[in-house]
Amino acid sequence: MIDVKPIVLEGMGLRVEPLASDHEDGLSAAAADGRLWELWFTSVPAPGGMGAYIAEALAGQELGHMLPWAVRDLASGKILGSTRYHDIVAKIDRVEIGYTWYSQSRQRTHVNTVCKLLLLGHAFDTLGCKVVGLRTDNFNFRSQRAIEALGAKKDGILRHHAIRRDGSVRDSVIYSILAGEWPDVRRHLELRLSRNT
Repeated sequence: MIDVKPIVLEGMGLRVEPLASDHEDGLSAAAADGRLWELWFTSVPAPGGMGAYIAEALAGQELGHMLPWAVRDLASGKILGSTRYHDIVAKIDRVEIGYTWYSQSRQRTHVNTVCKLLLLGHAFDTLGCKVVGLRTDNFNFRSQRAIEALGAKKDGILRHHAIRRDGSVRDSVIYSILAGEWPDVRRHLELRLSRNT
């Protein structure tokens, strides 16, 4: 049974650090880069809502089903966005990676690949997960492409599955990576990073 606890993960100029209330200003600035709250199919809070967003994430951590992080650029010290493990099911060695967003200026850069490499590596190599899931809104096509580019397999679509910030109900596209697939996924991500740095 996996034992998921807050931890700092670092690599390739990024630090994925346990989310805390003092990340509020940095995350608000990251969300303002691209006005990310205007994307109705994402979980990025509107201005003034970051404190509640962080509090909800930390409440999920306290209950044992979430482990949230802030993503920091080590060179500048700036917060770039946030990600987390969620829907943690310790008894079957499963976590999901989600609630992931980055400032617009850092999208389509190495940031997401590095963060996924760090989080997947921690899940499989340290925690001993048997599977890592990922999910996204059926209208978040960019996210679907990014997840597929990691090497995750599409498990299917859960219809009428979750409520969006605006109160509408979304279908969720579900993906997973099994422990046996991780060595090839890791090799693929490392190759992508070596070609882009």
